[in-house]
Amino acid sequence: MTETTPVAALGQATVPDDSELLRFVADSLDALVSFFDTQTRGCRFANAAYASLYGFTSESIVGCTIEEIVGPAAWAEIETQVQRCQGGERVNYLRTHLRTDGSVRMLSIVLTPYLDASGRQTGLLSVITDTTQRWEAERAVRESEERTRKFAAATEEAIVFHCDGVMLDCNDAMTRLTGFPRNEVVGRNIFDFIAPAYRGKALNYTRSASEYLYEVCILHRDGHEIPIEVMGKTMPQHGADYRVVVVRDITARKNMQEREAFLALHDALTELLNRRALLEQLSLALAQARSAQTPRQKQVAVLVVNLDHFKTINDSLGHAVGDQILCALAQRLRACVAERGFIARPGGDEFVIVLPSADRSAAAHLADALFPALAQPLAVEQTSVSLSASIGISLFPDDEKTAPGLLRQAEAALRHAKESGRGNQQFSAPGMAGEAMAALQLQRELRSAVADRQLVLHYQPVVHVASGKLAGFEALVRWQHPERGLLEPAEFIAFAETHGLITPIGRWVMLDACRQLKAWHDAGLPQVPVAVNLSAFEFRQRDVAREIAAVLAETGLEPQFLEVELTETALMQQSDQVLQTLQAIEALGVGIAIDDFGTGYSSLAYLKRYPIAKLKIDRSFVMDTPGSSDDVAIVTAIVELGRSLKLRTVAEGVEQADQLALLARLGCDLAQGYGIARPMDAAQTRTWLEQQR
Repeated sequence: MTETTPVAALGQATVPDDSELLRFVADSLDALVSFFDTQTRGCRFANAAYASLYGFTSESIVGCTIEEIVGPAAWAEIETQVQRCQGGERVNYLRTHLRTDGSVRMLSIVLTPYLDASGRQTGLLSVITDTTQRWEAERAVRESEERTRKFAAATEEAIVFHCDGVMLDCNDAMTRLTGFPRNEVVGRNIFDFIAPAYRGKALNYTRSASEYLYEVCILHRDGHEIPIEVMGKTMPQHGADYRVVVVRDITARKNMQEREAFLALHDALTELLNRRALLEQLSLALAQARSAQTPRQKQVAVLVVNLDHFKTINDSLGHAVGDQILCALAQRLRACVAERGFIARPGGDEFVIVLPSADRSAAAHLADALFPALAQPLAVEQTSVSLSASIGISLFPDDEKTAPGLLRQAEAALRHAKESGRGNQQFSAPGMAGEAMAALQLQRELRSAVADRQLVLHYQPVVHVASGKLAGFEALVRWQHPERGLLEPAEFIAFAETHGLITPIGRWVMLDACRQLKAWHDAGLPQVPVAVNLSAFEFRQRDVAREIAAVLAETGLEPQFLEVELTETALMQQSDQVLQTLQAIEALGVGIAIDDFGTGYSSLAYLKRYPIAKLKIDRSFVMDTPGSSDDVAIVTAIVELGRSLKLRTVAEGVEQADQLALLARLGCDLAQGYGIARPMDAAQTRTWLEQQR
């Protein structure tokens, strides 16, 4: 109501007139109400329920005679009753009504004569009540008590007959529900079987002759309570009313409802709190801390625990095994935390522990206890699995004052723990949450980098070790950032992989490298292949063979001049899908190389299973040769392995002449590195090629 609305106008607008009020009251009744003119027997008023019974509306029925409304057959049955009412008698009678769907309803009709102010009868009021249920129950009782007993025995629902609470009869389902034999049920008061907390409710229901569905609990013979759904009906017999009570065991439904309520606040897999409940409980803990008395009680610690390399477990052993591991680790966390706090699993392989009344020392002590507990080997699928974890910790009120803020701070500390080598704990520090915002900014910038043509390719020559002649190029992506300048792959590729941005970058690199190499070939420059790195994420998520074929067709590059380089991680899962993809790439005529060989986690079995042509020795094994005997031994072993498997070997990171000489003595086929030539942009590479020619 606005300030300018007159009160009188408001009252006038909200008060219905008499006809509206009458219509509202009549349509709100359960009964079917109508009013007829005594002389014409024409309908002057009917509520919606009455009109609907005979296929009319409240408006269309007005003016119709009783005979027109009910039909000739029904009129023949009720004409006498109507005449009695027209004679001034109040008439009460029953009759059956056949509905259009074929069902039969029992109707109780009361006809009341209406007298005007002068005492002259001018109308009659008809009030109809549907008594089908009561009629059917009475008819069933009258027809045969034995029939009722057989029916009761055939249902799983318990059925009881009682008078004033004393049970006269029951079916077998009632004996199963209570645990008592029939002879110990019949004759007893029905309320003796109701759980004490519900007896008052049951007594009120029975005394008021209610017939709606309601819930109570019944007592089993062994003392446990069973939730039941009850509906009672009053049945007249031999001058006394008795009740028929139908009882349904709703234990399964209650259990399901409790489960649904539980899952609304808990993780379905581990049954720990979910993110919603975590925020609720953490907010409550913070509120209690704010009103606490002692300094320690005013503090709350939040620990975010994330499993290291858990994705590798899912990829290699499957998600079912991963779920088993998560459940087992959840139990270990419960044992470590005990009553000191609560645990949640917001999702994935991340857990959150909240410790009320805990300072920095208590949080660090718990984190120290978690590391060995989580690292204990787990036996799953006949495999022993050991995992480490990284932990980020934030403190209230030092780091943040709100539940979401504390979680953000702890997650920022967790990222710092991951970047610090994993398997350690880190406390939140100023600026850490800002790093998350920086990551979000980097994600936005990367999305526009491809569209705005900010990515560029540099090409590093690969040469034959024995002759020094050019053998090919490796295409290396760079990001010409508008503000930060030229960025190396290390500054954005790993981020792109973990944030779902590697696919558009990989597609662009493949297309641009092939287009550029074809242009050089067409210009008469040396026809050597180009190698393109393919991320493990791309390899698993895309149909790379089909995309490579499309790129070759679009650029016109001959397939023998393209190589794809994969890390061992991409081949870790030795599945049919991996094999089929590699075979499809090989069938195109494209070469396949293993990049950073020796740094992966997989078995060497893939070397004989997959169609691989080259092994690229990781620069970490080359950079300290020939001074490091260990690295020399590793490089020697890889070269010998390649030779025995008829695979060509490529040494990366060659910077010194003595390194190249060592590789020549060992029989390594190819090499690349700053000591041979640095990566160059397209223009510089063309100039270099022309000089080589």
